[in-house]
Amino acid sequence: MGSDHSHSAPSAPPRVRRILIATVVPLFVATVLAAVVLWPRDGSPQTTGGTDVPRYHGTVTRVVTEPCPPTPSPEGTPDVGAGRCGTVDVRMTDGPAAGRQVQTPVPDGPGAPRVDVGDKVVLVELTDPADPASSTWNIAEHQRGTPLVWLAVVFAAAIIAFGRWRGLAALAGLAASFAILLAFVLPGIAAGQSPLLVAVVGAALIMFVVLYLTHGVTAQTSVAVLGTLGSLVLTGVLATIATAATHLTGFGSDDATTLSMFQANVDLHGLLLAGIIIGSLGVLDDVTVTQAATVTELANANPGLTRLQLYRAATRVGRAHIASTVNTIVLAYAGASLPLLLLLTADTRPIGQILTSEFLAQEIVRSAVATLGLIAAVPLTTGLAALVTAAGRPDTAPRADPPDGRPRPDRAEALAALSSPRTGRTDETGPDPTRTGPPSSATDRWPEPDRSTDTAW
Repeated sequence: MGSDHSHSAPSAPPRVRRILIATVVPLFVATVLAAVVLWPRDGSPQTTGGTDVPRYHGTVTRVVTEPCPPTPSPEGTPDVGAGRCGTVDVRMTDGPAAGRQVQTPVPDGPGAPRVDVGDKVVLVELTDPADPASSTWNIAEHQRGTPLVWLAVVFAAAIIAFGRWRGLAALAGLAASFAILLAFVLPGIAAGQSPLLVAVVGAALIMFVVLYLTHGVTAQTSVAVLGTLGSLVLTGVLATIATAATHLTGFGSDDATTLSMFQANVDLHGLLLAGIIIGSLGVLDDVTVTQAATVTELANANPGLTRLQLYRAATRVGRAHIASTVNTIVLAYAGASLPLLLLLTADTRPIGQILTSEFLAQEIVRSAVATLGLIAAVPLTTGLAALVTAAGRPDTAPRADPPDGRPRPDRAEALAALSSPRTGRTDETGPDPTRTGPPSSATDRWPEPDRSTDTAW
């Protein structure tokens, strides 16, 4: 296959390329055919929720706040209201009242926006069912379009400035991922298809598009694709077994319960499995691409390394990567559920009951299954990369002498001289008289193959 984006690496032998093509192309064709079969049709079921209330834009021109009137408590004693009262004047920029001033009450209640003069807001017009001619305006939220656009511009500029063409390809891959999620995965699940099947097909489609678009059509990328696909399948199998063993139903959050009311045809247990697959894909891409690149760089730096040596060296890098990524997975799931986790701290039930509740058991299964799939990706991808990289070349590469005719210094002796302790030395005054015993060869001081690369403090 071709060269990488960043530098020209030796291409794989023709036989290896033919094997990779014969393996990857059928998998890609099968993924595309499955996506075509599962693609949501025009006759997909629609949600049963109510009609959307029209939303209009405006700019706050005046805010008048005042103390809230006292309200009677359930016991009948007056109590001063703790909310915010007053009025807000807003100049409408679109809708039936465009160009006019409308008056709304000061937003109040949990999650209500805080408004000041000059804020861009979104309003809704509520009509009284008893008197359709009577309507009131209320502020729903702030307009966030402009800040989000600027944030996206800064995000894209930073990626392109640092990654250059590779960064531009990464942005294209990100856009493709969102397109597949929004056009295939979410509509397919909403149409009543198996969420697990749709998620596996969608994740495989994202993987093919993103990896080859971002990293180029190379043997190294093909190895990462195969490692990611194998790990995804393993993650799906483990997720199915774990959720069945723990009897998870998918109703572990208020969002799932609300979704079941609006779309009763969605399998929430399958949706839980689909979330594990989609959530694992991004981290798996990171690990598999890193392992494939590590093997390639090690082979380029020392062509004399055998398959086993490449595997061992790259696996040591993978262990360090996994050690940090496991924490990333757990914190990502915890951060997404932080409000509910905080609410659980006030729970008076025993800790054992809290940990085995539907919600926390669901998050534990997510983290554990994703981590197991991630761990399996390291030896799988590293082994494939070692086989592909070392294929077609001898176990030891011949050493050519420099053009000037002088013999090339032994690499092992040079490295050993730099890394071994200075027990004896030879300088301009002659050998060190304190040195005892015969000089050891450089190969005797060469690090053992299974030695850890971690430096001792």
